[in-house]
Amino acid sequence: MGAPKGNKYALGNTGGKPPKYKTAAEMEKEINLYFESCKPEYDDNGNLIAANYPTLTGLALFLGFCDKSSLWQYRDRNKEFVYPIKRALSIIENHYESQLNSKASTGAIFALKNFQWKDKTETDITSNGESLNLSDSDREKRIADLLKKASK
Repeated sequence: MGAPKGNKYALGNTGGKPPKYKTAAEMEKEINLYFESCKPEYDDNGNLIAANYPTLTGLALFLGFCDKSSLWQYRDRNKEFVYPIKRALSIIENHYESQLNSKASTGAIFALKNFQWKDKTETDITSNGESLNLSDSDREKRIADLLKKASK
């Protein structure tokens, strides 16, 4: 249902909240500020005082979004924003990847799974990578051939 006639707030409203970032350069500037804020702090002796590591959710919140899905929406709605967002995600992924060499890497492993990393190996031993769309009769013939070979 549309706004009632005479509703001054509906004039020119194309729907939804206006975008937070008008250009990719504007967003990239904020992304760089986020990564600057994540640099570890050391005292004069070189001891770590504070470590604020970059995270996906931290980036989304720093950019003013309520969650990371808003970041995906920005990326998907306007091709101009793809590069700065993908680059930022790669920096965060690189941070987690560099933690894999430490003794306490389980958190990094978990986080990398959100970047589509897998810790399992899949081996196809039946079809050599070929698609097997066989009819029932072809499948039965193939099974019979395999059984003959196995019994020899």
